Parts: sequence; C-alpha cells; structure tokens
Amino acid sequence: QVQLVESGGGLVQPGESLRLSCAASGSIFSIGAMGWYRQAPGKQRELVATISSDGRTSYADAVKGRFTISRDNAKNTVHLQMNSLKPDDTAVYYCNAVIGVLLKWGQGTQVTVSS
Repeated sequence: QVQLVESGGGLVQPGESLRLSCAASGSIFSIGAMGWYRQAPGKQRELVATISSDGRTSYADAVKGRFTISRDNAKNTVHLQMNSLKPDDTAVYYCNAVIGVLLKWGQGTQVTVSS
C-alpha cells in the first residue's frame, strides 16, 4: 500500500516562511510527476506547483517567485518552500504523485497565515 504523508504545516505571520514535505512510502518502483495543491475554506482545490521526474517545475501565478518546489528521488520526497507568506495562502495543502499508473494523494496539512 503506497502512502503519501505531508508534514511541516502550521501557523505563521504574514511575511514568514514554511517548508512543507511529503514522503512516499510503500511498494514503490518509480515516481513520476509530483505536485502540491491547496484548498481554502469554501473554495475548490487548486494547483500550487508541480515537478516532473526530471526536475522541470511549474507554478501557479499566485505563488511564482515566492514558492519553490523540489524533490529528492532517492528519498521519494517532495518539498515546498514557501516564502513571503500571505493571508491568502491559508489553506490545507495536499501533495500528490504519480506512482506507477495511479495518482496518489496525501491527507493534507494545514497552513494558516495570520497576524
């Protein structure tokens, strides 16, 4: 059973930083693209950033220049470095990954940006 587990969420003030991590565990032969999504209260889940298996990245316009996605293929992990956080970044953040032919999701981690 393959699982994705996120960590690193929390409560921060505007302008501060957080680093989210997501680790895949279980019977894994290879991992394709990985990504981060977020869902704020009353809103649909939206794409934040993705990274391909060879390291190509893409970002939502709202986070470009502030967030950085990276991955460690040896450890089956993906990270999201979030700088200059804003109240609008408040949401539950989910990681996902293409593992084999399946798209797997983590359970989510709460990020709250508030003064």
